[in-house]
Amino acid sequence: EVQLVESGGGLVQTGGSLRLSCAASGLTLYDYAIGWFRQAPGKKREGVSCISSSDGSTFYADSVKGRFTISSDNAKNTVYLQMNSLKPEDTAVYYCAASSCATQSIYYWGTRTLVTDSS
Repeated sequence: EVQLVESGGGLVQTGGSLRLSCAASGLTLYDYAIGWFRQAPGKKREGVSCISSSDGSTFYADSVKGRFTISSDNAKNTVYLQMNSLKPEDTAVYYCAASSCATQSIYYWGTRTLVTDSS
């Protein structure tokens, strides 16, 4: 059974940082790329970032470039999203998913974690 479990969300002030984790089981990071998605209230879901451990490639939405960094620890089968210089518009429910970085096709959804700007 494939499971993707997120953690690390919470309340943060504008300009602060959070690190989200996505721990995978039932698959390896070489089998699937892992993408982070978010959905803010009243808005469509958007792809935030993606990492493919098979070739080391990473992708970022323009809205987070330079502020967010995606990384993976293959030994722990975990992908991280380091979020710095957070803005109010980053407030959203964040999901990780086994996906295709190129097409953003989703194969398996993870649980969710909420990131809220407290300013």
